[in-house]
Amino acid sequence: MGAIATFNYQTWKARYPEFNTVSQDLATAYFNEATLYLRNDGSGPVQDAGQQLVLLNMLVSHIASLGALNPDGSSAAGLVGPITSASEGSVSVSSGLVVEAGTAGWYQQTSYGYSFWNATSAYRSMRYIPGRAAYSSLGRGYGGFGRGF
Repeated sequence: MGAIATFNYQTWKARYPEFNTVSQDLATAYFNEATLYLRNDGSGPVQDAGQQLVLLNMLVSHIASLGALNPDGSSAAGLVGPITSASEGSVSVSSGLVVEAGTAGWYQQTSYGYSFWNATSAYRSMRYIPGRAAYSSLGRGYGGFGRGF
């Protein structure tokens, strides 16, 4: 059974003071969005509620950063994704998002997402739990799949 964490706005602001201008309502909305990427219903892979909260706070910061907020809390037109073209005269820069949400590239767009991606590497590794082999009705099954031919 996985852990369930409760968002604490003051703790999040203390850990990530660069988002001090983000309102509690908006931060809570980011937290709710973060639970789309890391289950917070008790069925996820993280067993410790403290660790669950640390990971979710990283995601809240990642989402807030992708929201391109200026230090004063206003929205900014930020670049998302790699730069696809640039020019010098009359300065012009274009970028394109070439990654899907939830992929390594999506997390690696911010330092917060990158930290989350690295911190959760153990949860993305496959664990093999051996069981007993199954046999077909013909008695010649291999590998537990019961293929009798």
